[in-house]
Amino acid sequence: CPKYQAQNWPGEGGRKLQHHKYIIDVAYSTAQEFVWDGKHEEARPAALHALRFSIEVYGSNSLQLVPAYLLLAEASTGAGHLPEASKYLSQAEWIVLRTPDCSAAVQYKLHRSLGLFCAAKGNFEQALYHLANDVYLASSTFGLQSIETSGGYFHMANIFFRQNKMDIANSLYAEVGNTKGHPLAVSLLFLCFSQGFSSL
Repeated sequence: CPKYQAQNWPGEGGRKLQHHKYIIDVAYSTAQEFVWDGKHEEARPAALHALRFSIEVYGSNSLQLVPAYLLLAEASTGAGHLPEASKYLSQAEWIVLRTPDCSAAVQYKLHRSLGLFCAAKGNFEQALYHLANDVYLASSTFGLQSIETSGGYFHMANIFFRQNKMDIANSLYAEVGNTKGHPLAVSLLFLCFSQGFSSL
């Protein structure tokens, strides 16, 4: 439950709550734009600002904190601060695990962040496992041809590209622009492949 409810903040308190939420939105959007531009170090202060205000508004254990934790993890990973990224990912994962009704829309983002983190560490087998879960959850929620799902394909393709497995990489890159088939069947194929990756 939110730490502060608007109905409990009449007058000035309600305005303060709305102001805090506005700061969260601006800080998060700013950090995300920096990440998209490859400016990971610049993204970290804005993402941290979003997290701090999210904690103040929603409490320290709220599912509402997960996006900020994941964005901080992505920015920290991109900037080469892997221990910090690991800490933020652990916090996000803990919140998701203790929320039984956590939506697939949140879970796929967690798996994508875990996948990118593992890839940055050079653990490609574990990265593919998480990205396969990302694809499964995103495709079952948004559809196989959705933007959300295509991101998982793209990151998997990048890993296979780095492994010089060009046939697989090219096939996955093609899925980004033209995905077909049943999401469950395709995603389970990815899961099986990633789990057996070490034997290939």
